[in-house]
Amino acid sequence: MPLPRFDRLPAERREHILGVARRHFAEHGAEGASYNKIIEAAEVSKTAAYHYFDGREDLLTAVLDGVLDRLLDALGPWDPARDEEDFGARFTAGCAALAAHLRDHPEDLALADAAIGRSDGSLWLDWFGALVTDGRRLGMIRTDVDHALMVSVTAAVVRAADAWAVALMTSGSLEGLPEGAPPDQLWRLLRGLWGAAANPAPGQEPNDAL
Repeated sequence: MPLPRFDRLPAERREHILGVARRHFAEHGAEGASYNKIIEAAEVSKTAAYHYFDGREDLLTAVLDGVLDRLLDALGPWDPARDEEDFGARFTAGCAALAAHLRDHPEDLALADAAIGRSDGSLWLDWFGALVTDGRRLGMIRTDVDHALMVSVTAAVVRAADAWAVALMTSGSLEGLPEGAPPDQLWRLLRGLWGAAANPAPGQEPNDAL
């Protein structure tokens, strides 16, 4: 975590330093970016830098914590759904918001995996834990698989689907796909994973989902 003197800096100055660091880590990788080049680009002396952070890893942690916070903000909190239709609609909306955030913030996209992994994934997995618990309550998610495993795999599928959707959006390939194709593809994957083959995507009849 940043040292107290960093927290006493004006908000604009803190964001400038973290923004420069985020760009460098996104461009060169969480393990490859140079601490000296970051503080030079941020116009911070080496002496001042060590009053703000314990070192490179401390700065990286601050950057990745910010990335994770923004990912969770994009998803929004998961509250118990009223019924299966509400569950599906809110899940689809949350995933679409996350994909849109990643599309519009390529640095967060580049660092998303590192942010989730460096935090031990607890905050990220908490969101999916609430989702899986709620889906089981509604009878939409199988109960014969360990809860923690189901949470981890669900989160991994959503992350992979978002990266795929963002790649399509940035390349313009979405234009050749039917409207709503990425959310529908994700729903089909998860329906199979959750063992709820009888549960159609929102707005579909059971036979339409086959």
